[in-house]
Amino acid sequence: MTKIFHRTAATALILGLGSLAGCTSPGVPINRGLESVHQPVVQRTNYTMDLVSNGTGLAPSEQRRLSGWFEALDLRYGDKISVDDPTASSANRASVEAVVARYGMLLTGDAPATPGYVNPGTVRVVVSRTSATVRGCPDWGTKSDTNMHNATASGFGCAVNGNMAAMVANPEDLIKGTANTGATTVMSSNKAIDTYREAKPTGGGGITVNKQSSKGE
Repeated sequence: MTKIFHRTAATALILGLGSLAGCTSPGVPINRGLESVHQPVVQRTNYTMDLVSNGTGLAPSEQRRLSGWFEALDLRYGDKISVDDPTASSANRASVEAVVARYGMLLTGDAPATPGYVNPGTVRVVVSRTSATVRGCPDWGTKSDTNMHNATASGFGCAVNGNMAAMVANPEDLIKGTANTGATTVMSSNKAIDTYREAKPTGGGGITVNKQSSKGE
């Protein structure tokens, strides 16, 4: 009788521990790793505008339309501008590039695939814009102080990843990073410091004294 009791108690204890190990009760944190489940999600949106070409580029009226469209889109750093031209006319590209240059931007290479067909005699300008957001934040799903899994809180990572997604200049850098040009901030700042240190003092030539005489002397 005693042996049966001990076996039953041990079985109940094992089942109880097993149920706690796989517990997914609402409000109880279950992420036992240090990697946040709230990661930035990068999305790309393509904006298109079709312009009429006269064969030798874009007319001034079409260039003004393009400039107004850029202003409406609030063109900014990180946007990629491309031209979809079936004729691959260099004059059309130069006309678009002239407008783009006013905003301190450059044209990229091939245009991405966009819905619809580019009719003959028209040029499609594509602005590709990426954005980064962290979904599900803030997350206050942890409603219990009980933490049987030694897990992180439900909102873990929302602050850091949310701020990173909001402040990054080019959201695509969160996916593939950016190319290194070889120039660093230290190298650029040292140029200004060296110029300041090597400059000759303003008083190196002595002090000029202006003598004034009065008629009474």
